[in-house]
Amino acid sequence: MKQKILFVSNCVLNTGAKVVMYNKEQMEAEESLRKRFLHQAVDAQIQLVQLPCPELTLYGSRRWGHTKSQFNNPFFRAHCRKLLEPVLMELEEYLSNPQRFEVLGFIGIDGSPSCGVDYTGEGPSGGSMRSRNDLDEVIAQGRLIKEPGVLFEVISEMLAERGIDMKLTGLFAPEEEKVLSLVK
Repeated sequence: MKQKILFVSNCVLNTGAKVVMYNKEQMEAEESLRKRFLHQAVDAQIQLVQLPCPELTLYGSRRWGHTKSQFNNPFFRAHCRKLLEPVLMELEEYLSNPQRFEVLGFIGIDGSPSCGVDYTGEGPSGGSMRSRNDLDEVIAQGRLIKEPGVLFEVISEMLAERGIDMKLTGLFAPEEEKVLSLVK
């Protein structure tokens, strides 16, 4: 029987890497889906490979939340490439032994400016917050857009460069069946 392999965003296994969230309802929905996904993956004997978190490794655990446009720059993209190079080499190794391994794809976290697959967070960015009088209005402009986050854009580019076609799926509570169907 082949071993099934699935590459997952860092915070699927380590929520300590996430930016602190304050919306209790959103946190509970995401945590519930994360737990169901992990239980099903373990029960299905799927091996999980943890991706590095580019936000944590660049900005640390005390960072503020960001938007895709803040990360979508040559410096952050180069950081993602550097982190992903050994991951893609590991993927290539599994793919080189199809008698033993079946690689199911990558799981991201929709809504994340880095790990979103179908949705990412976007909004205004830049400048000092200290003397702004319109901070509530600026924050209210944040929204989900139907695009991948920067890390998953870079993963897609690196897969294409290697000629690898791989399924990318986002963990997203309103569309939970798409990710849970992978591990049934």
